[in-house]
Amino acid sequence: MNAKSNLRQSFANALNLRNGDEIETLEYRGIPQWNSLAHMQLVQEIETTFDVMLDTEDVIGLSSFQKALGILSKHGIDITA
Repeated sequence: MNAKSNLRQSFANALNLRNGDEIETLEYRGIPQWNSLAHMQLVQEIETTFDVMLDTEDVIGLSSFQKALGILSKHGIDITA
């Protein structure tokens, strides 16, 4: 799987989403599942999946799927593939 697919899976795992749920337009608190606890689970999923360590600025800035792509890019993950 490519980085974007892996990120989709990280969101699905952390937020308990089902196949077919729209992920790429998600925003923090845009769905009931994405609360503060799920946010930290998402951070852990991303750190584990991509072997990165998100700093405080990244954790706070992780407010949507699209922002997550930018954060991964900042950490040297190729999100274009």
